[in-house]
Amino acid sequence: MTGAGPRHGLARVLSRLGLCSRSQAARWVTEGRVAVNGRLVRDPEYPVRQERDRLDLDGRPVRAAEPVYVALNKPRGLVTTTRDERGRDTVYRCLEGADLPWLAPVGRLDRASEGLLLMSNDPGWAAAITEPATGPDKTYHVQVDRVPDAGLAARLLEGKRCAGEHLAVKAARVLRSGGRTAWLEIVLDEGRNRHIRRLLAAEELTVLRLVRVAIGPLPLGGLAKGAWRRLELREAELLAPVRRPAA
Repeated sequence: MTGAGPRHGLARVLSRLGLCSRSQAARWVTEGRVAVNGRLVRDPEYPVRQERDRLDLDGRPVRAAEPVYVALNKPRGLVTTTRDERGRDTVYRCLEGADLPWLAPVGRLDRASEGLLLMSNDPGWAAAITEPATGPDKTYHVQVDRVPDAGLAARLLEGKRCAGEHLAVKAARVLRSGGRTAWLEIVLDEGRNRHIRRLLAAEELTVLRLVRVAIGPLPLGGLAKGAWRRLELREAELLAPVRRPAA
Protein backbone atom coordinates (compact mmCIF):
# COMPACT_ATOMS: atom_id res chain seq x y z
CA MET A 1 0.00 0.00 0.00
CA THR A 2 1.53 3.32 -1.08
CA GLY A 3 2.47 5.62 1.82
CA ALA A 4 1.84 2.95 4.43
CA GLY A 5 5.38 3.24 5.73
CA PRO A 6 7.98 0.58 6.53
CA ARG A 7 7.41 -2.26 8.97
CA HIS A 8 9.42 -2.61 12.15
CA GLY A 9 9.41 -5.07 15.03
CA LEU A 10 6.73 -4.42 17.64
CA ALA A 11 9.15 -3.99 20.56
CA ARG A 12 11.24 -1.54 18.54
CA VAL A 13 8.17 0.54 17.68
CA LEU A 14 7.05 0.72 21.32
CA SER A 15 10.53 1.85 22.33
CA ARG A 16 10.67 4.47 19.58
CA LEU A 17 7.46 5.95 20.92
CA GLY A 18 9.43 6.85 24.06
CA LEU A 19 7.47 4.60 26.41
CA CYS A 20 10.22 2.28 27.62
CA SER A 21 13.44 0.54 26.67
CA ARG A 22 13.38 -2.03 23.89
CA SER A 23 14.00 -4.86 26.36
CA GLN A 24 11.11 -3.68 28.55
CA ALA A 25 8.87 -3.49 25.47
CA ALA A 26 9.81 -7.06 24.57
CA ARG A 27 8.79 -8.17 28.07
CA TRP A 28 5.43 -6.42 27.73
CA VAL A 29 4.82 -8.24 24.46
CA THR A 30 5.80 -11.70 25.71
CA GLU A 31 3.66 -11.15 28.82
CA GLY A 32 0.62 -10.73 26.55
CA ARG A 33 0.00 -7.08 27.35
CA VAL A 34 0.17 -5.72 23.78
CA ALA A 35 -2.39 -5.98 20.98
CA VAL A 36 -2.01 -5.00 17.33
CA ASN A 37 -5.24 -4.03 15.57
CA GLY A 38 -7.20 -5.74 18.34
CA ARG A 39 -5.23 -9.00 18.17
CA LEU A 40 -2.97 -10.08 21.04
CA VAL A 41 0.64 -10.49 19.89
CA ARG A 42 3.39 -12.24 21.89
CA ASP A 43 6.23 -11.94 19.36
CA PRO A 44 8.43 -8.85 20.02
CA GLU A 45 9.60 -8.97 16.39
CA TYR A 46 6.06 -9.01 14.96
CA PRO A 47 6.15 -6.51 12.05
CA VAL A 48 3.96 -3.41 12.42
CA ARG A 49 3.59 -0.07 10.68
CA GLN A 50 3.74 2.65 13.29
CA GLU A 51 1.68 5.14 11.28
CA ARG A 52 -1.01 2.63 10.27
CA ASP A 53 -1.47 -0.12 12.86
CA ARG A 54 -3.38 0.40 16.11
CA LEU A 55 -1.43 -0.61 19.20
CA ASP A 56 -2.94 -1.20 22.64
CA LEU A 57 -1.17 -1.76 25.96
CA ASP A 58 -3.24 -3.33 28.71
CA GLY A 59 -6.34 -2.57 26.67
CA ARG A 60 -5.59 1.13 26.20
CA PRO A 61 -4.41 2.85 22.99
CA VAL A 62 -0.68 3.46 22.83
CA ARG A 63 0.37 7.06 22.19
CA ALA A 64 3.82 8.55 21.90
CA ALA A 65 5.13 9.84 25.21
CA GLU A 66 5.77 13.56 25.55
CA PRO A 67 9.45 14.04 24.71
CA VAL A 68 11.63 14.91 27.69
CA TYR A 69 15.26 16.06 27.60
CA VAL A 70 17.40 16.04 30.75
CA ALA A 71 20.93 17.15 31.61
CA LEU A 72 22.58 15.29 34.50
CA ASN A 73 25.89 15.93 36.25
CA LYS A 74 27.04 12.32 36.55
CA PRO A 75 29.13 11.59 39.65
CA ARG A 76 32.13 9.31 39.53
CA GLY A 77 31.39 5.68 40.40
CA LEU A 78 28.04 5.28 38.63
CA VAL A 79 27.54 3.08 35.58
CA THR A 80 25.83 4.57 32.52
CA THR A 81 23.34 1.83 31.74
CA THR A 82 19.68 1.02 32.28
CA ARG A 83 20.55 -2.15 34.20
CA ASP A 84 23.90 -3.47 35.44
CA GLU A 85 24.29 -7.24 35.54
CA ARG A 86 26.90 -6.87 38.32
CA GLY A 87 24.54 -4.96 40.57
CA ARG A 88 26.53 -1.72 40.58
CA ASP A 89 24.83 1.63 41.09
CA THR A 90 23.73 3.27 37.83
CA VAL A 91 23.00 6.85 36.82
CA TYR A 92 19.32 6.16 37.56
CA ARG A 93 20.16 6.54 41.24
CA CYS A 94 20.30 10.30 40.56
CA LEU A 95 16.72 10.25 39.25
CA GLU A 96 15.13 8.34 42.13
CA GLY A 97 11.87 9.95 43.22
CA ALA A 98 11.82 12.31 40.22
CA ASP A 99 8.56 12.94 38.37
CA LEU A 100 9.94 11.81 35.01
CA PRO A 101 8.91 9.30 32.33
CA TRP A 102 11.22 6.48 31.28
CA LEU A 103 14.50 7.96 30.00
CA ALA A 104 17.56 6.43 28.38
CA PRO A 105 21.15 7.71 28.56
CA VAL A 106 22.29 9.51 25.40
CA GLY A 107 25.73 8.03 24.84
CA ARG A 108 27.72 7.18 27.93
CA LEU A 109 30.41 8.14 30.37
CA ASP A 110 32.46 5.32 31.87
CA ARG A 111 32.22 4.54 35.57
CA ALA A 112 35.27 6.60 36.55
CA SER A 113 34.23 9.66 34.50
CA GLU A 114 32.09 12.59 35.58
CA GLY A 115 30.13 15.45 34.14
CA LEU A 116 27.45 16.23 31.58
CA LEU A 117 25.27 13.29 30.58
CA LEU A 118 22.09 13.71 28.56
CA MET A 119 19.03 11.50 29.00
CA SER A 120 15.83 11.40 26.95
CA ASN A 121 12.88 9.34 25.77
CA ASP A 122 13.33 10.67 22.20
CA PRO A 123 15.36 8.00 20.36
CA GLY A 124 15.72 10.06 17.17
CA TRP A 125 17.21 13.00 19.08
CA ALA A 126 19.55 10.68 20.96
CA ALA A 127 20.72 8.99 17.74
CA ALA A 128 21.49 12.35 16.13
CA ILE A 129 23.62 13.39 19.11
CA THR A 130 25.61 10.15 19.24
CA GLU A 131 26.14 9.93 15.45
CA PRO A 132 29.92 10.41 14.97
CA ALA A 133 29.62 12.07 11.56
CA THR A 134 27.04 14.70 12.48
CA GLY A 135 26.70 14.81 16.27
CA PRO A 136 27.94 17.76 18.36
CA ASP A 137 31.47 17.88 19.73
CA LYS A 138 32.08 16.85 23.34
CA THR A 139 34.44 18.87 25.55
CA TYR A 140 36.31 17.38 28.52
CA HIS A 141 38.55 18.67 31.28
CA VAL A 142 41.11 16.03 32.15
CA GLN A 143 43.55 15.97 35.06
CA VAL A 144 46.74 13.99 34.35
CA ASP A 145 49.51 12.81 36.65
CA ARG A 146 52.31 14.99 35.30
CA VAL A 147 52.91 18.22 33.41
CA PRO A 148 53.04 17.31 29.69
CA ASP A 149 55.63 18.60 27.25
CA ALA A 150 54.86 21.35 24.73
CA GLY A 151 54.31 18.91 21.86
CA LEU A 152 51.48 16.91 23.45
CA ALA A 153 48.58 18.80 21.85
CA ALA A 154 49.96 18.34 18.34
CA ARG A 155 50.52 14.62 18.91
CA LEU A 156 46.96 14.19 20.23
CA LEU A 157 45.58 15.90 17.13
CA GLU A 158 47.65 13.64 14.90
CA GLY A 159 46.55 10.60 16.89
CA LYS A 160 47.93 7.16 17.58
CA ARG A 161 47.13 3.56 16.75
CA CYS A 162 45.74 1.89 19.88
CA ALA A 163 44.67 -1.77 19.81
CA GLY A 164 43.87 -1.62 16.12
CA GLU A 165 42.04 1.72 16.24
CA HIS A 166 43.28 5.15 15.24
CA LEU A 167 42.49 7.49 18.11
CA ALA A 168 42.79 11.27 17.79
CA VAL A 169 41.18 14.42 19.18
CA LYS A 170 39.68 17.46 17.47
CA ALA A 171 41.35 19.96 19.81
CA ALA A 172 43.60 19.90 22.88
CA ARG A 173 45.32 22.43 25.12
CA VAL A 174 46.78 22.70 28.59
CA LEU A 175 44.39 24.61 30.85
CA ARG A 176 46.68 24.89 33.84
CA SER A 177 49.50 23.07 35.54
CA GLY A 178 51.10 23.11 38.93
CA GLY A 179 53.27 20.84 40.97
CA ARG A 180 53.11 17.32 39.58
CA THR A 181 49.76 17.46 37.74
CA ALA A 182 48.06 19.36 34.93
CA TRP A 183 44.56 19.92 33.56
CA LEU A 184 43.93 19.52 29.85
CA GLU A 185 40.95 20.57 27.74
CA ILE A 186 40.18 17.97 25.08
CA VAL A 187 37.49 18.13 22.40
CA LEU A 188 36.25 14.98 20.65
CA ASP A 189 34.13 14.81 17.50
CA GLU A 190 33.66 11.08 18.05
CA GLY A 191 33.89 8.94 21.13
CA ARG A 192 35.30 5.44 21.09
CA ASN A 193 35.47 3.20 24.15
CA ARG A 194 37.71 4.89 26.78
CA HIS A 195 38.97 7.13 23.97
CA ILE A 196 40.76 9.77 26.02
CA ARG A 197 42.17 7.38 28.63
CA ARG A 198 43.64 5.08 26.00
CA LEU A 199 45.13 7.90 23.97
CA LEU A 200 46.75 9.54 26.99
CA ALA A 201 48.02 6.19 28.24
CA ALA A 202 49.84 5.86 24.91
CA GLU A 203 51.57 9.13 25.89
CA GLU A 204 52.42 7.62 29.29
CA LEU A 205 49.96 9.93 31.02
CA THR A 206 47.56 8.60 33.66
CA VAL A 207 44.13 10.19 33.95
CA LEU A 208 43.32 11.25 37.52
CA ARG A 209 39.96 12.88 36.75
CA LEU A 210 37.90 13.16 33.58
CA VAL A 211 34.95 15.58 33.49
CA ARG A 212 32.73 16.24 30.46
CA VAL A 213 32.00 19.97 30.64
CA ALA A 214 30.02 20.53 27.43
CA ILE A 215 28.16 18.82 24.59
CA GLY A 216 28.11 21.11 21.59
CA PRO A 217 26.97 24.57 22.82
CA LEU A 218 25.40 23.12 25.98
CA PRO A 219 27.66 23.59 29.04
CA LEU A 220 27.56 21.64 32.28
CA GLY A 221 27.47 25.03 33.99
CA GLY A 222 26.77 25.16 37.70
CA LEU A 223 24.75 21.95 37.87
CA ALA A 224 25.67 20.26 41.17
CA LYS A 225 27.17 16.79 41.17
CA GLY A 226 24.39 14.21 41.03
CA ALA A 227 21.79 16.87 40.15
CA TRP A 228 19.71 17.08 36.98
CA ARG A 229 17.49 19.55 35.17
CA ARG A 230 15.09 19.48 32.24
CA LEU A 231 16.41 21.14 29.12
CA GLU A 232 14.35 23.88 27.59
CA LEU A 233 13.15 23.08 24.09
CA ARG A 234 15.47 25.67 22.58
CA GLU A 235 18.45 24.04 24.33
CA ALA A 236 17.53 20.59 23.03
CA GLU A 237 17.08 21.96 19.51
CA LEU A 238 20.57 23.48 19.56
CA LEU A 239 21.92 19.93 19.79
CA ALA A 240 19.63 18.02 17.41
CA PRO A 241 16.09 18.07 15.95
CA VAL A 242 13.48 17.21 18.57
CA ARG A 243 10.39 15.04 18.31
CA ARG A 244 7.21 17.07 18.49
CA PRO A 245 4.45 15.54 20.63
CA ALA A 246 1.35 14.45 18.76
CA ALA A 247 -1.40 17.04 18.62
